Amino acid sequence: MPLLEFLAGSISGALGLAVGHPVDTVKVRLQAHSAYKGIFHCIAKTYSAEGLHGFFKGMAFPVMTTGINNSIVFGSYSNALDYLSQSQRSDRNQGKEPSAAHVFAAGCFSGFVQVFVCAPIDLVKVRLQGQTTTARYRGPVHCVATILKEEGPRGLFRGGMALAMRDIPCYGLYFLPYEVTRKALTESGKEPGTFAILMAGGVAGVVTWAFATPMDVVKARLQMSGAGGREYSGVLHCMRVSFREEGVRVFFKGLTLNSLRAFPVNAVTFLTYESLMKLFYPPKRLHI
Repeated sequence: MPLLEFLAGSISGALGLAVGHPVDTVKVRLQAHSAYKGIFHCIAKTYSAEGLHGFFKGMAFPVMTTGINNSIVFGSYSNALDYLSQSQRSDRNQGKEPSAAHVFAAGCFSGFVQVFVCAPIDLVKVRLQGQTTTARYRGPVHCVATILKEEGPRGLFRGGMALAMRDIPCYGLYFLPYEVTRKALTESGKEPGTFAILMAGGVAGVVTWAFATPMDVVKARLQMSGAGGREYSGVLHCMRVSFREEGVRVFFKGLTLNSLRAFPVNAVTFLTYESLMKLFYPPKRLHI
């Protein structure tokens, strides 16, 4: 039942997001603002000005909505993989592995589908994380209302092209190292264990963010450009200006934080997802 796959993705996504949100806040501020000298300077400035609460800004909205996003990602991926490989999840658990091309294509498809839902949610999250005072947005609902009033419905999709350019190929990369690592750490003919799933999920997260960070920087800057940040006319303009003023290193701002955050967050996400899928689809027992 596709519904159960969407439900498993929803719960696992919420848990993973809660684990990594404080680090994500620091990452967003480093990418969107040039006032910080580095990770520890950003942490110190945030804590001194806003306390611990500053690291959790914007978390409530994505936690409440990440279920929708992750259910779409995992549900779309699983069902696309079933279609492309002409197999079911139970078949894959018994050793009938899909090809790398099928895994990558199914991942790209899930990335494409989730962009339409994720773009407004991610915009609100970044706007709330990026503000260092509560002068502009009082919360997620006020943020959405302000964007609609000042920029119209299109404003909710600011940075959407950069998000699509980041997520469509990177979700293909996301699931590919996961499947490869999990298979490598699992004995032939056996179910993957907790260690294999945790390691595979962590590796998938780190590999994906290594490729996603450059476009993630562009996305964050475009999203903040309507909230008092520098104005950019589009993806290419943002890339040109950022490169001219800060050099190639600007596109790797937040890479260290992304990697540190990605391993535990995605390890938890995949372990929760796989555990729930095992609960929803218990292995078939042979009766003699």
